[in-house]
Amino acid sequence: MKMPVLFVGHGSPMNAIENNEFTRTWKELGKVLPKPEAILAISAHWYTEGTRTSDAEVPAMIYDMYGFPEELYELKYPVKGSPVLANKIKSRIGEHLIFDNRFGIDHGSWSVLCQMYPEADIPVVQLSVNCNEPARKHFEMGEALKVIREEGVLIFASGNVVHNLALVNWNMAGGYEWAQEFDDYIKFSILHRNLDAVIDWHTAGSSADKAFYTPDHYYPLLYALGASEASDETEVFNDKCIMGAMSMTGYLFK
Repeated sequence: MKMPVLFVGHGSPMNAIENNEFTRTWKELGKVLPKPEAILAISAHWYTEGTRTSDAEVPAMIYDMYGFPEELYELKYPVKGSPVLANKIKSRIGEHLIFDNRFGIDHGSWSVLCQMYPEADIPVVQLSVNCNEPARKHFEMGEALKVIREEGVLIFASGNVVHNLALVNWNMAGGYEWAQEFDDYIKFSILHRNLDAVIDWHTAGSSADKAFYTPDHYYPLLYALGASEASDETEVFNDKCIMGAMSMTGYLFK
């Protein structure tokens, strides 16, 4: 069965242990989507020199966040890895891909997947986001990986379309006007398959200048778009900006 592609706006790590409008949507997705044989996760939080993955049988769980309640650090999501999938990824991306087992599964992945698939019974292989590559290269890597959808692999990208922690207002329910404008521009472009506008996000105008200062949380979206097909049905979920400067908007391509 051909698997879908997901881009998830993961937001706060607290979503791993909270019951809210976003996590309820993730839980529902886990129920209605076909169960994958394995998951390829592209997380904003593994932002590296070079492109990396792991062929570990049991990847580490990375608590890459600070200052949160102890309950969050006690959460366990003991998924297995998949050397078979890791080697498939390498065959698609090329010999420059580095196997690096020093990392593992970070909160960009497990904070969402523990809500979608709480049994932790689906192998997960994480792929890093290469900080040295331009936007189009990330899109092209997604294109190279789309074939594994035919092999029962869910391509799961996790970041945020708008992610500017310097401008976050913790007491604000919605988004600033510029944040909503940028999120809407990207959504319109995706729904109309104007993917060049998403790759070159600066075409959004002045709102793009504040959407993020580094593209680590944006680039995972480009992998999802690259792995999608024009024939896919596109669904938008969790369509909302919060805390002024963060978008939780997600996309499902199926």
